[in-house]
Order: sequence, then structure tokens, then C-alpha cells
Amino acid sequence: MNRNPHTLMHNPFKNALAKGEVQIGLWLSTATSYMAEIAATSGYDWLLIDGEHAPNTIQTQYAQLQAIAPYPSHPIIRLVEGNRTLVKQTLDIGAQTLLVPMVNTAQEAQEMVLAMRYPPKGVRGVGASVARAARWGRVDHYMQNVEDSLCLLVQVETKTAIENLDEIIKVDGVDGVFIGPADLSASLGHLDNAGHPEVQAIIEKSIKRICASGKAAGILAVNPEMAKQYIEWGASFVAVAVDTMLYTQALDTTLAIFKSNKHLKVNSSY
Repeated sequence: MNRNPHTLMHNPFKNALAKGEVQIGLWLSTATSYMAEIAATSGYDWLLIDGEHAPNTIQTQYAQLQAIAPYPSHPIIRLVEGNRTLVKQTLDIGAQTLLVPMVNTAQEAQEMVLAMRYPPKGVRGVGASVARAARWGRVDHYMQNVEDSLCLLVQVETKTAIENLDEIIKVDGVDGVFIGPADLSASLGHLDNAGHPEVQAIIEKSIKRICASGKAAGILAVNPEMAKQYIEWGASFVAVAVDTMLYTQALDTTLAIFKSNKHLKVNSSY
């Protein structure tokens, strides 16, 4: 891996998707660099720093990017919303791959493509000389070359988005389409029931439509069997766990070992 601080880093995640290699990911929701670094030593292909449903700020995202940087896992930042200013800030702190939630139309997807690119091809604000992404101006020709190392993932998670999926897929500059099963199931009238047959049928059709277009399909599935099913359908970037869920499960499981044993007694011989 190239670690020259004055050289533009390639994007291994984007390259793997282009080759059709399945990338297994982990959701990071604890909003701490310490937990992010622990996760980075586990060997997941990608780590999603969640800015939508976790209490992250641009500063906590920055710290997590720094914590993950020495390790092979690729950091992805999910924005709180599709916003030009947020895209600019997030790219400037060094994120290469962004996941944009609630993209419902091709026009919204195109707006995010423009936000990722410098003029004249886009509208990204010019500030490379003071940005971590360009090593504070030390990366030669950063603005001319950075586009190839950036990866845009858009999230389709509503009935409207599914209806517009074919047009969203066609947008040049969108590298992958991520299906949000929780919001999608709610939009379809099956709140908190992503496993409903209607929802699963739509997810299967959508993954296959995305793959047929040549774009990468992604999804979150904390149920291992469901995750394997999505991979069989063609999904190539799949998050299989969430750090907060793993933590709470481990806490509860360990405590239950002792709380459930009514025969445990304090040794009074000491």
C-alpha cells in the first residue's frame, strides 16, 4: 500500500468494486476514534462512519479517518444528507468514498456527482491547499487527478427511489447503489419488517437491476443468512454488522451468564 504522504492515494474499495470483488463491511455508530481503530484491526474490507443516525460531527469523522488510516480497511462516510457543503467538507478532510442517504431521483444523484467534482466538471469548492485530502497542498496536481480516486455511493430507500432506480443507475459518476432495507420497508408499509416477502422481492429485483447495469449494489444485513442471500443475488458491498449492536449483545450475553445463575453465592470464607 502506498503510504507516501505526498502522493495521491488510490481507492482500493472502488477498484475492488470495479473488479466485482465482494467487500464485507462494518457499520461504525459509536462516533469514537478509539472504537474505529479497534474495528480497523479486525480486517473488514470497509468501515462505514455513520453521519446520519450516529452522533457524529465533521470533527469526530476526521478523528476516525485518522484512526483507520494506518490499516487496510477502507473508511466510508455516510453524510447526514445530500448537501453540497457537507460533500465539500467531508472530501476535504480526506474521505474518498461517500454514501449519500435518501437519493430519490436521478437529478438528486447528479447533484451529488457535481458536488464531488471540481469545476468545470462540477461545483466542489477549491480549498486543496488547506485540506487534509491534499496533504495541505503537498500532493502534486491533486485537483486534476483526484476524481479517479473518489467513489460515490447513493442510497435508495423509498418507494419513489425504487420507481426511479433505472434512471438513478444511469447517472455517470455514481459508482454504486446502496439499498436501505429499513427505510424501504417503512416506505412500503412494512415498518420494522425488512424481511417481509414483498420487501425482499423488491430488494432482489433491485440488486439484479443494479448489477445488470454494470454498477455495484450494496446493502446492510446483520442477519448472516440474509447477508449471504444478498451476495448470491449479486450485492458486492455488504455491511454485516453494526458496532453498537455487537457491543450491546456482548454486554448482555456476558451479564446473563451471571444474572441467570440463581445459585451463585458470595464466598464468605474470606
